[in-house]
Amino acid sequence: MNDTSEIFDILVVGGGVNGVGIARDAVGRGLKTVLCEKDDLAQGTSSRSGKLVHGGLRYLEYYEFRLVREALTEREVLMDAAPHIIWPMRFVLPHSPEQRPAWLVRLGLFLYDHLGGRRKLPGTRSLNLLTAPEGEAIKQQYSRAFEYSDCWVDDARLVVLNALDAKERGATILPRTAATSIRREDGLWIATLTAKDGTTRTVWARAVVNAAGPWVENIVRNVARQNSTKRVRLVKGSHIVTKKFWEGNQAYLFQNTDKRVIFVNPYQGDLTLIGTTDIPYDGDADDVAVEGSEIDYLLKAVNRYTKTQLKPEDVLYSFSGVRPLLEDDADNPSAVTRDYVFEIDDVGGKAPMLSIYGGKITTYRELAERGLDRMEGYFPEMKKAWTARVPLPGGDMPGADFDRFERDLRSRHPFLPPEIAHHYARLYGTRTERLLGGAKDMAGLGRHFGGRLYEAEVRYLMVEEWAQTPEDVLYRRTKQHLHMTQAEIEAFEDWMDRERGVLAA
Repeated sequence: MNDTSEIFDILVVGGGVNGVGIARDAVGRGLKTVLCEKDDLAQGTSSRSGKLVHGGLRYLEYYEFRLVREALTEREVLMDAAPHIIWPMRFVLPHSPEQRPAWLVRLGLFLYDHLGGRRKLPGTRSLNLLTAPEGEAIKQQYSRAFEYSDCWVDDARLVVLNALDAKERGATILPRTAATSIRREDGLWIATLTAKDGTTRTVWARAVVNAAGPWVENIVRNVARQNSTKRVRLVKGSHIVTKKFWEGNQAYLFQNTDKRVIFVNPYQGDLTLIGTTDIPYDGDADDVAVEGSEIDYLLKAVNRYTKTQLKPEDVLYSFSGVRPLLEDDADNPSAVTRDYVFEIDDVGGKAPMLSIYGGKITTYRELAERGLDRMEGYFPEMKKAWTARVPLPGGDMPGADFDRFERDLRSRHPFLPPEIAHHYARLYGTRTERLLGGAKDMAGLGRHFGGRLYEAEVRYLMVEEWAQTPEDVLYRRTKQHLHMTQAEIEAFEDWMDRERGVLAA
């Protein structure tokens, strides 16, 4: 290493929710931080989740009381930190006595209401589905239900906002840049980072955090050439999107005959997100895709309860993600723990590598905090934990009151149609003003590409949020592919390809 080389305190490998959470926390504690991600931010598991911040009601059956308690506590923290992308949702659970007796469901919901110190969300209540409006969509044979609270989250935006905050606090964020070689030398890590265009850069770091999710073992064994006693089990979870087929804002939770549960959630206004499956996965995590048998499984589970009978042709969109769960040798993939563990490997108390096995999106912030606390011995000057008290970009609303913020936004910009104002408020929160850039009318937002997508938003995403491809914009940062025709998508792709060429020149 020459004298002019830059030394980072921490190199984070992986731009999913755990990686960006650690990068944000680390730079805020005074550590010089660089993060690399081989694809777009959140391109893997962290944009393909069930999009819930929740305690995991069914984990109580596996006696995961600590995990559920911690997740429920985090639910409250995250609601305050990002009220624009995380909001309460009520879930209706029709009682099916063939799966679980009513007393067991009531006990589980009682624990769920009280384990995490619930402050903001309403508690559980019983429903008569024959008279309650929530029962309109449900077959009459299911006359009883329980309704409880959890939260929705825009998972991909959660990742981007953490990365954005990390960058603004001084971290270096490198999407589309893979760690292709990591080795120890003279008490430091030397890493070769290779961008998609083939260019490389070398960075030195005092510590490495391996937050590569499904690829965590590959980083340990093939990139860093280290050994590990831990393993991940890859489990595929698939979701489908259909038109919404009921009235109201409530979601549904259906008990399936295999003792799993299926979430049926309102999505993007007039759509429904249905998931998920739990299937062992042995392939390349980059190649994961929905199988026809999974679509049939999800439709059958929903059709068992609902008056509307969904068919395969009703599926508008589908996606799959690979969950990197900690291998605990459970026979049933659904029983594999959603908890996480850390493994630290060092040499003589120097150049540690912290590898993360397992985890779930709800506990990403706590995971980051605990992971960095484990690194205190290597960085004695590191500041204390801080992220529990500081909102994410766009979330700095008085009292975390999103509804009041949206009303104020619409009053300040009356030219915005309500659906566009809501779209901007939900995705960007208090940063909407930056996106608008002084626009006084709709013409000021530039070209309309379809759905709720205007040129001003795309340019903001390209400049501020690392969006480089049409997929980055449509599928992860805005979800507007769900509201655009194929012709509109193709026209947008042509426009963005031209724009990238202009910017590159």
